[in-house]
Amino acid sequence: MDYKFLGHGTAAEVKPLENSEYNIDSLLGLYDVLFESVWRIETCAPRLRDGWSRENVTLGQCSITAFLVQDIFGGEVYGIKRPEGNYHCYNVIGGKQYDLTIEQFGDEASSLIFDNTNPQSREVHFAKEEKYERYLLLKKLLKEVCGK
Repeated sequence: MDYKFLGHGTAAEVKPLENSEYNIDSLLGLYDVLFESVWRIETCAPRLRDGWSRENVTLGQCSITAFLVQDIFGGEVYGIKRPEGNYHCYNVIGGKQYDLTIEQFGDEASSLIFDNTNPQSREVHFAKEEKYERYLLLKKLLKEVCGK
């Protein structure tokens, strides 16, 4: 697979926490499973579903994916404020930045500024019930594919 996500060069070195519920060997392995089997229109943010396709599976998946990555690998979740006021979420693990869903931005991805200045919290994101439900669905689907 031709990986294009931020941090793909070191993602194979990022190992899950000891208490992980999933049979995943690395962050790169998680990306493979999400890409091939887990991300789908039902896990995409409702406002973006018209643009979702198998060619753009990362669209609308950022926050739920970033918090799932945090569950499995630890680290912190940060956001990049977007023009419409929402945040695009990504992870920092071991001092390195990872954004499994950056491909949704296409050519615009190179203009995103990852400065680790906007920490994101589950309480804020999951206050939106639909987002919390999508996060639970993402976890359920991942568990079906590679749960312990």
